Amino acid sequence: MVRDYSAFLPGAVSRPRTRREPGPLERLEWDPFFARQIDSEALTRTPPVRVTAVHRSGLQVTGDGIDETIPPGPQATVGDWLLFDPARPRSSSVFERKSLIKRRAPGTGRDVQLIAANIDTVFVVTSCNADFNIARLERYVALAFEAGIEPVIVLTKADLTDNPAPFCEAAQAVSSRVPVVHLDARGGEPVQALADWCRPGRTVAFLGSSGVGKSTLANALLGAQAIATQGIRADDAKGRHTTTRRELHVTPDGCLVLDTPGMRELQLTDAATGIADVFDDIEALSAQCRFKDCQHETEPGCAVQAAVGDGRIDPSRLLRWRKLQAEDAFNSASLAERREKDRAFGKLVRSAVNAKSDRVR
Repeated sequence: MVRDYSAFLPGAVSRPRTRREPGPLERLEWDPFFARQIDSEALTRTPPVRVTAVHRSGLQVTGDGIDETIPPGPQATVGDWLLFDPARPRSSSVFERKSLIKRRAPGTGRDVQLIAANIDTVFVVTSCNADFNIARLERYVALAFEAGIEPVIVLTKADLTDNPAPFCEAAQAVSSRVPVVHLDARGGEPVQALADWCRPGRTVAFLGSSGVGKSTLANALLGAQAIATQGIRADDAKGRHTTTRRELHVTPDGCLVLDTPGMRELQLTDAATGIADVFDDIEALSAQCRFKDCQHETEPGCAVQAAVGDGRIDPSRLLRWRKLQAEDAFNSASLAERREKDRAFGKLVRSAVNAKSDRVR
C-alpha cells in the first residue's frame, strides 16, 4: 500500500480544526522540522521511521505500519529519524537532528559514542545518598547544554534522608539555569513532579549512574512495570546494571521516555560550549582579568582568583572547571588530529590512484 505523507510536509493545505487522534508518525514526534528536510516523493519511496531501540544486532525502527530491526549500518542512535530504505536497510539515511547527546567512547581509543538524538529534556538523576556527586552532575549538565537540550536535575530517594535540603542546595549550585526536583521515585509523585516537561509530543531521557532510580522513574511515568529494576548495594549505595539497552517508551499521555543504562565513565568531547554554560560564573569573571591569556593561578589582576579569595567562587569548583576544560581539549584535539590524518591518508590514496590511471593511459 502506498502511504500519503503529504499532510506532514510544509505548506500542506490546512483543514478545519477538529479534535483527532495523532497519527503513528505524530506519536513518534514527527514534526515540520523533519518534514522540511524531504519531499513527498522521497517520503513515499523511503518512508520515515524513528529509531526506538539500539540492540547489539541492529536498530529497532518504527513508523507508519513499520516495526522491525534493521542491521547495523546507518550512523544512528536511539531517537534518530531515518529515511527507511526497504531494499537496502543499511543505506537508510539519517535526518538532520534537533539535538545529539554524545561522549567519548569508553576505553583507550578516541572514538565518539552516540547516546541519543532528538531529545527535548534530559533528567539528570542522582540519589540523596553516598552516590551524590557534584562533579558528575556538572558533567551531565554540560553534556545536555552542549547538545542544546534542557536539563533538569532529579534527586531520588529523598524519602530515605532526614533532610534533603543540603542535597538540593548543592545540586542547585551546579547552574542557576537548571531546575532541581527532589522526590520519591516510587508511586505517583514523579508523574506530578515532572509533568511540566513530560507533555504529549515531547521526548525526554533519564541519564545517571546505575541504581539511582532511572528505570523506576520511567515506570512511574509509563504507569506500568515495563522496565526491570534492581536495588542498590547497601555498603556503598552503588547500583547494579539493570537496563542494558537504550529504548524509547510511550506514556499514556503521549510523551516518549528514554531509559538508558548507567554510565560508569562519562568523558566529554567537543563540549567546550556546554562546559562554559555550566561554569558561566567563572567564564564571566575570566573576561575581567587583566590579561586575556590569564591562567587564573598567580597572575596579577586575576578576577577569578580575587573571587576565590573573597568567597564568591568555591576553590573546588574552579578545579573542576579546569579539569573538564583540559579533558575536553585533550579529547577534542585527539579527534581533530585523527580526522586530519584520515584526510591526509585519503589524499595519498587518491594521488596514488590518479598516478596509476595516468600510467595506464
